[in-house]
Amino acid sequence: MQVVYEDNHIIVVSKDSGEIVQGDKTGDTPLSETVKEYIKEKYQKPGAVFLGVVHRLDRPVSGLVVFARTSKALARLNKMFSEGQVHKTYWAIVEKHSTTTPSNSFTTLEHWLTRNEQQNKAYAHTAEVRGAKKAVLRYRTLATGTNYNLMEVQLLTGRHHQIRCQLAAIGMPIKGDLKYGARRSNSDGSISLLAHRIEMVHPVSKQQMAFEAPLPKDQLWETLLNT
Repeated sequence: MQVVYEDNHIIVVSKDSGEIVQGDKTGDTPLSETVKEYIKEKYQKPGAVFLGVVHRLDRPVSGLVVFARTSKALARLNKMFSEGQVHKTYWAIVEKHSTTTPSNSFTTLEHWLTRNEQQNKAYAHTAEVRGAKKAVLRYRTLATGTNYNLMEVQLLTGRHHQIRCQLAAIGMPIKGDLKYGARRSNSDGSISLLAHRIEMVHPVSKQQMAFEAPLPKDQLWETLLNT
């Protein structure tokens, strides 16, 4: 975990792959508890520390997570996220597709997604089916390499495993994402998906803000960005 920004109302951290944002059945220490301990120690706070979780990232994904430090910020952030007022940009390293070239223009991708709870997996459909939710994102190719491309993705809806599922559905599974068709895993168990940038209005001060996550410590990221 790396703290990117903090004030009295919010704290923005960059999570490592493998960290869970909230507690689950594994019993592993979640990122939310790590952030609470950080606040408690830094500010020498007695008693319990308030921290509100407003969104999540999948465990193998790295990048930016915003937490609320006050109940006022939590209520307003929940509303902002639910109404699409928070703009999230992701970077993904995907298996190379022969038809993709670097471009300044975005392509809009629409699917209908269903979710299998037992498999913890989403499935993409080109037309509406029973129980499906519409999923929309925009993507463009930032760089191409020998075996992989670097993509920029902007989410227009927030569905379970949306980026992972939709990119795989068009033949571009994310590097390391075996669940969605990648050819091999990453050595550290991560997938090459980074919550790279968040743009939003501060929930209390109303100041326009933007945050960026540091790159994962992986040579391929640097190689593609320098292409």
